[in-house]
Amino acid sequence: MGDKLILEISIDLIPDDRLQVETSSGTIFMKPFTGVASGEIFKGIILPGGVDTQLVDVNSIKHMSARYMLEGIDYLGAKCRIFIENNGFFHTDAPKPFKTIPTFYTDSKALAPYLHCNKFRAEGQRGSSGLVIKIFEICGL
Repeated sequence: MGDKLILEISIDLIPDDRLQVETSSGTIFMKPFTGVASGEIFKGIILPGGVDTQLVDVNSIKHMSARYMLEGIDYLGAKCRIFIENNGFFHTDAPKPFKTIPTFYTDSKALAPYLHCNKFRAEGQRGSSGLVIKIFEICGL
């Protein structure tokens, strides 16, 4: 049995607010974004303040950490928020999609036991209108 897709997040970067600094150790980018999330467990939007921080080191290894908060409704229809921290690293020439490990925090009484205790993985890939992050529950652990 394969891993189960639980959430898909469509991300729209805000290019005018992008920050960058180049150093002798690497280049750091901070890319703010907005977007929407949908799946069988949750539907909602990304609240203002979401940012993808990337450090590309001298060996062309990209270290990324995206942090953002979703607001919407859980699968029972209750209003809630979900904070996601999504971390990964890969060579800039690595095949796509890139892979990351998400961590969740939520005030949803229905989702907290599931999101706080299970193992998840994510894949990111450029879509037709931006970036698409697919989050999977790792099955068979």
